[in-house]
Amino acid sequence: MVEIELDGKKVEVAEGSMIMHAAEKAGTYIPHFCYHKKLSIAANCRMCLVDVEKAPKALPACATPVTQGMIVRTASAKATQAQQAVMEFLLINHPLDCPICDQGGECQLQDLAVGYGKGSSRYQEEKRVILHKNVGPLISMEEMSRCIQCTRCVRFGQEVAGVMELGMINRGEHSEITTVKGDTVDSELSGNMIDICPVGALTSKPFRYQARAWELSRRKSVAPHDSSGANLIVQVKNHRVMRVLPFENEAVNECWIADRDRFSYEALNSPERLTVPLIKQGGVWQEASWQQALEYVANGLSAIRAEHGANAIGALVSPHSTLEELLLARQLLDGLGSDNIDYRLRHADFRAPQGVRWLGTSIASLSTMEQALVIGSNIRKDHPLFAARLRHATRGGAQIYAFSDKRYDWAMPLAHSWCVPSRDWLAALAGLASAVAEQKGVQAPVAGMAAEGDAAAAKQLLAGAGAHKAILLGNAAAHHPQATELLAIANWLGEQIGASVGFLTEAANTVGAQWAKAFPQAGGMHAAQMLVGGLKAALLLNTEPVFDSAAGQAAATGLQQADMVVTLSPFKTNLAFSDVLLPIAPFTETSGTFVNAEARVQSFHAVVRPLGETRPAWKVLRVLGNLLGLPGFDYEDSLQVLSRAFNGGKQDFLPESVLSNAADIDDIVVAPAQAEPVVATIYQLDGLVRRAPALQETRDAKLGPLAGLAAVSDDEAGERAPRHAYEEVTPT
Repeated sequence: MVEIELDGKKVEVAEGSMIMHAAEKAGTYIPHFCYHKKLSIAANCRMCLVDVEKAPKALPACATPVTQGMIVRTASAKATQAQQAVMEFLLINHPLDCPICDQGGECQLQDLAVGYGKGSSRYQEEKRVILHKNVGPLISMEEMSRCIQCTRCVRFGQEVAGVMELGMINRGEHSEITTVKGDTVDSELSGNMIDICPVGALTSKPFRYQARAWELSRRKSVAPHDSSGANLIVQVKNHRVMRVLPFENEAVNECWIADRDRFSYEALNSPERLTVPLIKQGGVWQEASWQQALEYVANGLSAIRAEHGANAIGALVSPHSTLEELLLARQLLDGLGSDNIDYRLRHADFRAPQGVRWLGTSIASLSTMEQALVIGSNIRKDHPLFAARLRHATRGGAQIYAFSDKRYDWAMPLAHSWCVPSRDWLAALAGLASAVAEQKGVQAPVAGMAAEGDAAAAKQLLAGAGAHKAILLGNAAAHHPQATELLAIANWLGEQIGASVGFLTEAANTVGAQWAKAFPQAGGMHAAQMLVGGLKAALLLNTEPVFDSAAGQAAATGLQQADMVVTLSPFKTNLAFSDVLLPIAPFTETSGTFVNAEARVQSFHAVVRPLGETRPAWKVLRVLGNLLGLPGFDYEDSLQVLSRAFNGGKQDFLPESVLSNAADIDDIVVAPAQAEPVVATIYQLDGLVRRAPALQETRDAKLGPLAGLAAVSDDEAGERAPRHAYEEVTPT
């Protein structure tokens, strides 16, 4: 540790730290633009100049290492004069368009100009003008004349997103940030560039000119898409969601969010929103009151139970639903006497798990991983924030291994990759296990499997005893017909190499859905059986089976065979086979809870009032239970539902006793899988992203299944292949 004196206070920091780090520890603010705690140091802007005793001139705090006994003054005449001079240079070419700038009211340059700028400029020459650039549907680069060349966006692309999509060209006053060739910015994390831009050069294209910063109310929420459980700030004006930003939480999402978390709010204001209950009468949809609609559903369920028995009734529920909604759906089916409920619409293996399957480690630990084997996942697109953490780990020397059916472009260096058709995953993984067994001199989990070509990888996996390692099974592995066998071999590998084993888990509440027992417990029908016509009455909670299930279009045919299909959704959907549409609130209009991949329980409140006649789904299910005369449906609010589930308490994580990634299988039989796993692409995961116009205009949405393939050529993709930060570039 090194002790320095900062503005008269003693501060102790680690050796190698910069003056800026010491100031942060002491709670002293030093003005800056280019410095960001999550990015490398560039020392571009020079705004953080400070007075260091015995130094002939002011030094940049972000790039000056501390030394024992150093004396630093951040507000002396020397430091202040230097900072004022830098501000004058920064404002020489800056356009005077603050009144129309989207960054107005939350602009670092605007704020610091008040303290360090002058009332007039001595610069009389013409100001430079940088032409606007079209970089896609998410980021606006219309006013690049505002750019102060801090290069935060460039460094973010290289270091966090892993793709150098923006760069600086030219020198002096001709310097500019650009994509050089006129390409689009296609990273799944690109929206974070908007947040870290200290001026109004990069702004949100969907939000452009929609509202001023001071008009917006800020409310905390949780992302409803993938299993990271990213914390959000939802900004609201006149009971309308206008913008979504990250809420910093180091343990979960750091200070980043994925683009689908940021821009999917457009769907909340979509013309496809369902705002009033609808009942189909004679093939024509008629508006109804809530009383009429719920009585119609209750009478229909009662009649079908009386005629066909409780086993003719089932529920297909979305793992994007809140924990409270899933608990009440389970309680409703239990009250009716049915065990036909399932959230596993995309699965092909329906064997009951031994416990709640989860990540097997903390999300934060992915950043410090020394070795990770990812099985059956395009992690960059399926879980962008998890990929960013693993990418950070590779910068510290971590070895990442990829096991999948295609060579995906993960924007990070891979130690080894296996590209195997999904039907042969079990044999290939058993072969890797055999190679590990041969290296260790132990018995393999499957006898007689060839281990050719895996010996070197097996030796690497076994290296570094005691290292921080993980085996992570992705969406394709979870949805695989041989998912249990894959998990069993992964567990064996984990024991041999000293790694944790876990699932990345697909949706915002996949872990919560398991804990709520939203799947058959005593021989009820699973999702595949219900989708092919096994039900007389079906409740569809927040799901669109044609898009959300492995059955695809066949789901519509299967559900048309039911006597009554009730869809609870925020959108006008499932029209072809539904008899009743009940408008339920999306995550911004209801309180609820999501359980993320690491089993972290995160509750949130509604940030706007429900649109039209929309009602929270937990209330709809509660009233439906009351109309059916079922006991226990006397909840006053969603907190009571959650409290009863936790036996009156509140927990930050699910109990460890319920978490288990064990696979209950004694004899693994290796044979080709009979079906391909079904995995949703990044902007088809759920109803919200499917209805967000800006997201559907992105390259990922247009390429669909081709997005993220390293092998896709420029001709196939219709776009350039991105350059990665880790690729060596030959100097010219």
